[in-house]
Amino acid sequence: MFSHSAPQFQELIQYLLEEAKALGATDAAAEISEGYGLSVAVRKGAIETIEHNRDKQAGVTVFIGQRRGNAGTNDFSKPALKAAVEAAFHIARHTAEDDCASLAAPELLEKHPQDLDLYHPWDLSTEEAVEIARATESAALDVSTQINNSDGASVSAQQSHFMLGTSQGFMGGYPVSRHYIACTPIATDSQGAMQRDNWYSTSRVPQELASPNAIGQYAARRTLARLGARSLTTRHCPVLFEAPLAAGLLGAFVQAISGGALYRQSSFLLDSLGQEIFPQHIDLYEDPHQPRLTGSAPFDDEGVRTQARYVVKAGVVQGYFLSTYSAKKLGMTTTGNAGGSHHLHLRSRLTRKNDDLPAMLKKMGTGLLVTDLMGQGVNYVNGDYSRGAFGYWVENGVIAYPVQEITIAGNLKEMFRQIIAIGADEIIRGTKQTGSILLEKMAIGGR
Repeated sequence: MFSHSAPQFQELIQYLLEEAKALGATDAAAEISEGYGLSVAVRKGAIETIEHNRDKQAGVTVFIGQRRGNAGTNDFSKPALKAAVEAAFHIARHTAEDDCASLAAPELLEKHPQDLDLYHPWDLSTEEAVEIARATESAALDVSTQINNSDGASVSAQQSHFMLGTSQGFMGGYPVSRHYIACTPIATDSQGAMQRDNWYSTSRVPQELASPNAIGQYAARRTLARLGARSLTTRHCPVLFEAPLAAGLLGAFVQAISGGALYRQSSFLLDSLGQEIFPQHIDLYEDPHQPRLTGSAPFDDEGVRTQARYVVKAGVVQGYFLSTYSAKKLGMTTTGNAGGSHHLHLRSRLTRKNDDLPAMLKKMGTGLLVTDLMGQGVNYVNGDYSRGAFGYWVENGVIAYPVQEITIAGNLKEMFRQIIAIGADEIIRGTKQTGSILLEKMAIGGR
């Protein structure tokens, strides 16, 4: 259970704001949060870690005109909160003026936050969590005698709540939960070569998690499929990003059109608003108001109301991801994305219901299915992309053999333009929902 109630949080927020005003602040914002949870990990049936966490944090931002300072504390006593306000005020006094430093405009604030059903606590004892982890790992080990080792299985149940308030009269907060079960088996072939893969299920709602058996067995099948991997010769060919990796590809686009990268001019998609960055069959829709999802929120980190919108429509960029500060830097208005993007759904108008992964392999014909990536290898200034990869060579729409010790390379701007299809094999990873993504061509570096 939480140690503070929502009304108690409101009282503490009000105290922080009043203390800031008493010191002479022209504006202020404060946020208080606390959370608790349980995480366990087992390996080969033995308990590796048991972690109980209970965290709390209070932060205050003080404005003196257009000078800003912030400070925080994990002590919720009045003297500690007052000291944090004084520290933030002192920082603001000695900070240079910034004509973009301000709170969000009052008319943009969410006055009546809707309940998005984001809080589903998992009343899980340590013993129950350990048994779930053991069952998940055991399910993987039972798939084949070649699954003879494990990097373990883990279970986590996390709950938290927060309250945000500003001197403009905004006050809002809500509880959230997030849970997961994960497994990483290791397989060995007849020559002693080892491979590992993993799978996990995550949700705000514990009842919506995949079963331990399903997670362990699927992680094992993924691991076994990697045995016998070999390299490729260097070539250019079509590339199909498996859905979990496609979500990462979408993440690269989000970063490139986020305010911080844009106003610092450290993005390869500068001035892309209104430009056709993707093929005309591609849409990217942001919907912050879907119940229970990780990317859902009634307001952003500044209290600005969130809105459903097309970020990309028919391939054309309709909007950026902006906070109040980054928007002012760009001479624009906040998009309600202080704190990042909300739930994003990437889709193609060409996708059909039966476009599962086997159908996407058939669309590709001959090429590379990528299921794992290594290293960073992304230059967001010019869009150059080069990553170590693991995957499967596909011939005539059928997987021929697993592939390792290769790199895939291209330029993100060209890669976005070369999206041929998006699969119906959709998955949600964090704030992103997408199926597998088929690209017309990439460079493969091998032996």
